[in-house]
Amino acid sequence: MNLETPNAEDVPVRDAATVMLLRNASDARSGFEVAMLRRNLQSDFVGGAYVFPGGGVDPGDTSVDYEHICVGRADADASAQVDVHAGGLAFWVAAVRESFEESGVLLAVHREGGMIDLDDPTVAMRFAEHRRAVDSGERSLGEICQEESLVLTTDRMHYFSRWITPLGAPRRYDTRFFVAHAPEGQEPVHDDREVISSVWVSPAVALEKHAAGEFDLIFPTVRTLESLVQFDSADAVIDHAASMSGIDPILPRVVVHASGLRIVLPDDHEYDAVTSRLLN
Repeated sequence: MNLETPNAEDVPVRDAATVMLLRNASDARSGFEVAMLRRNLQSDFVGGAYVFPGGGVDPGDTSVDYEHICVGRADADASAQVDVHAGGLAFWVAAVRESFEESGVLLAVHREGGMIDLDDPTVAMRFAEHRRAVDSGERSLGEICQEESLVLTTDRMHYFSRWITPLGAPRRYDTRFFVAHAPEGQEPVHDDREVISSVWVSPAVALEKHAAGEFDLIFPTVRTLESLVQFDSADAVIDHAASMSGIDPILPRVVVHASGLRIVLPDDHEYDAVTSRLLN
């Protein structure tokens, strides 16, 4: 049995955040749907796979710049939730920013409480330009919020799970997953650069299509969708996530058998043995 590649610990692990945007399905039998984006086929990271909006936590996502516009989330509380000494609010900010860049969905409201009205063509055009400017790095999300008098609805985003890329991968991420209701009046629109299509899909249908070879998913996404299947509504998912605490990180191990690759999780009986081999 051959294990993960040697010297894999030399690959740095980057903090990342992703958000599952949920809505009630028009077909009541489907319960609810989640927004998913298909990554560019030419991408050097999970090209062609369907994912939730998300990406790396950037230096500009710090709580110093954003705490004053994050509704209901102080950095101390956020840091405790994601188990870091300080700066944990950056995971929420990164998830909001990546959602805006990749899908055009901005988890924010006007300071006076009104929703962003993208049904107004003038407003939609202005926010399309904001999205382009943030995505290109010309402007920060904070600058857009100041100009538009917005606050980020981080109180409505709830920490759901944490996945760490296994040793041996060419890129490694420590990703916090969040859930939130999709804001009314905003539809995900892929950027045609990093992501090439956007869909609303029930978790069960996504898994069925994946099993049929019609919907490419990576392992953490499969497991996350499987965890969503047990709920019958978007509200139930949000309520569950809001009540969670003490979320443990999941670090899969990859074992290479003669028959092929096998992913081993912490609750698998092989996990401790594989870990011991890797550390010795």
